[in-house]
Order: sequence, then C-alpha cells, then structure tokens
Amino acid sequence: MTEPGTEDHSGYELAKKALEDARAKSRARRASPGKPLAGPAGSRSRRRWSGSGPDHRDPAPLGSLVGRLAQAPGWQSHVGAATVINSWASIVGEDISAHARPTRLEDGVLHVAAESTAWATQLRYVQRQILAKIAAVVGNGVVTSLRISGPQAPSWRKGPRNVPGRGPRDTYG
Repeated sequence: MTEPGTEDHSGYELAKKALEDARAKSRARRASPGKPLAGPAGSRSRRRWSGSGPDHRDPAPLGSLVGRLAQAPGWQSHVGAATVINSWASIVGEDISAHARPTRLEDGVLHVAAESTAWATQLRYVQRQILAKIAAVVGNGVVTSLRISGPQAPSWRKGPRNVPGRGPRDTYG
C-alpha cells in the first residue's frame, strides 16, 4: 500500500524530494540562531567541547571490557580452562604442583603429567579431592575428569621409517 500522492513517483524522485526537504530544514535551522541544536540521545542542547567530567566518549578500562567479554555466552569454559592452567599451584598446593603439571584441557578432561609413576599413582588416589578444589575455583562442569600420566619412556625411533619388531634391544646380547 502506498501513501496518498506518491503513486506516480519513482524511487529516484522520492529520494530527490527527501534531500530537498532536508536541505530546507537545515537552511531554516541556520536562519534562526537562537534555536538550540538537538544533540545525541534526545538532549535539548549540544555541547561542542568535552568537559572535565566523565563522558560517553571516554575510553573504557580494559579490565571492564574483558570482564564483560568473559561473561558472554560461550566464553565461560575458555576462561575456566585458562584459570585452571594458570592457577594450578594455588588450586592443588605447592607440594602437588612441584611434581605434576596440567598439559591441556579438552572436552572437560584435564590432562596432568606427573614427574614419576609413583606421583601419578598418588594423584590417581586423590583425584576426587583435586576435582573438588578445581570446581570450587572455576565452577562445576569446566573440568569433569582427570587423565593422569607418568613420564614418557624414551623412544628408539629416529626417523620417518621404522621396522616392526623388537628394535635395538635384540642386539644387546
């Protein structure tokens, strides 16, 4: 449905008429200098300077921007993962953190590398307490389980090609 009187006008003619109307209003506003200009957000007057007080144009502190971003949907798990990895020593204590470190967090599973098989075994015994401490710091659901591994054995593979079998141990004697 069209407005009355605009049935026979094309888009070009309508735009040209709207531009002429805007120019006429601008000329009328400049002709009456006592009339205040309408500013942003519906204010009656417009300041042309920035005073010493706070203004909507002032830069925001980085901490508040990052805080708002961290509260956005989808970021909570990333922030929780970073908190767990960076605060590992304060979460589990100095004794455990001296002998084990988190390597990655994937799909709620925190991978922890222990310095010896004895420490890996001990961490498996206390993993429920570690999970409870992590949940107290970052919330439930960020870390759902631990995967604790001991030190890796040295590899005898020294290149892209290998031969199946016992390897170099069969030449020891």
